[in-house]
Amino acid sequence: MNLTSLLPLALTLLCIVPGHIANPAPHYPALSPLVARSPGGALPAAPYSVGFSRKVPRRKEKINALSALCGHGGSGHGAKPGSQTTVPLAGSNFDSDYLVNVTIGGQNFSLILDSGSADTWVPQQGFQCFNLTGSPVPPATCNFGTTGFNVNESKTFEPFPNVSFNITYGTSEFVAGPVGFDTVSVGGLEVSQQVVPLPNVAAWLGDGILSGIIGLAFPDETSLFNTTEPTTATKQNHIPYDPLFFTAVKQKKVKHPFFSIALNRPTPDQEEHDAYDPNLGILAFGGIADVPVLHNTSTTVAVQEFTSNATKADEKFFWYTIPIDSYNFPGSKNVPEARNASLGNGTTILDTGTAVNRIPGPVAAAYAAAFDPPAELTSIAGLSLYLAQCNATVPPFSVTIGGQAFSMDPRDQLLPVVTDEQGDVVCVLGTQAQQGAPDLSKDFHLLGDTFFHNVVTTFNPIDKEVTLTQRVAY
Repeated sequence: MNLTSLLPLALTLLCIVPGHIANPAPHYPALSPLVARSPGGALPAAPYSVGFSRKVPRRKEKINALSALCGHGGSGHGAKPGSQTTVPLAGSNFDSDYLVNVTIGGQNFSLILDSGSADTWVPQQGFQCFNLTGSPVPPATCNFGTTGFNVNESKTFEPFPNVSFNITYGTSEFVAGPVGFDTVSVGGLEVSQQVVPLPNVAAWLGDGILSGIIGLAFPDETSLFNTTEPTTATKQNHIPYDPLFFTAVKQKKVKHPFFSIALNRPTPDQEEHDAYDPNLGILAFGGIADVPVLHNTSTTVAVQEFTSNATKADEKFFWYTIPIDSYNFPGSKNVPEARNASLGNGTTILDTGTAVNRIPGPVAAAYAAAFDPPAELTSIAGLSLYLAQCNATVPPFSVTIGGQAFSMDPRDQLLPVVTDEQGDVVCVLGTQAQQGAPDLSKDFHLLGDTFFHNVVTTFNPIDKEVTLTQRVAY
């Protein structure tokens, strides 16, 4: 069976982690202290919110982020019934980035929401574009969805002297340049004097839509350096600064230090054809997103430390990672790693935009076997992927976190993203096995959109906590 045409899809499913894993850097004195405020009782309603304006295929740098870390082995076996060749279904973006409308200095931009990075940046008008080999090319080649930020049109812009911004991605894409302070507004939430990198040099594989990134991770994940020459940026001159939401908390623009994400499940027709679906979901600030939820289903857990090496002293809060108690499905009590998820020896990253869950191998195998007919592990160029008939009976699946079980709708467990040579649609399971990452101090697992379609996720980056709440079925 020739399945090499599925390699890009398999890489996306099995070998991607949000953003880049940075080395810990010295701390820079904060402008003002943060006051931790733990929630009491029910979460407050968010006073600010914005709908996701669009989703686009995930950036190539994220697809390739684990190319050097992911274990590319695998003894996959089995075959999808009735097919000799499978290809990605036209129109299926699969892993996606979600866009929100953001105003910086009175200028509007469509930015990618990224909970795995911390900088909020847009290119500066007149930026220089380079190809990935370092040769200058016309600005249109970078294919941003904007001509850039015009500092002269902003009434609130101030330069940030003697520093620079520099970040390189796993595809050799990079953006670098000066930094300023300006007023940033999203969903009615407005902060002043926000640090905003404005790269004037870029090597970027754009899609003609996105204009930059809005990062919601931690200060250690920012990319500001105490040098005016970006090429001399090192971890020794790294300057952590307050990302957008941290600034909002310090300026007391929100009473409660929460931002919340509710992702909606698209219909198959929307998934295949409509990138502009107006019902993609909500990003909210200051409380929980306004969608129907089940009462008494909230649980709050601490964000765990996650590191790129085994030295305990170097561990930092880079990602929103949480502990898992158990995975629950028919037969799960017979799988030790499902019954007690701590046996999986891993940490679980919450990553919006990753299409599927990635869980310990023995758990994924047992769950795949519970489908009727069973899902089969298919070998694709040394990688392994569970495929099933799209009319298969889906066994119930939930994950217990903080003592609360969160169930996932069967519609999120069969993703029609490939076709066989007869043109019949074949489904990828929404819950897959994660392969090890040998350069990390521990294995990692991910809960992706299969999970996020069924919960409201409310982040508290100040207290380093995450609150999960089961959504009403829709």
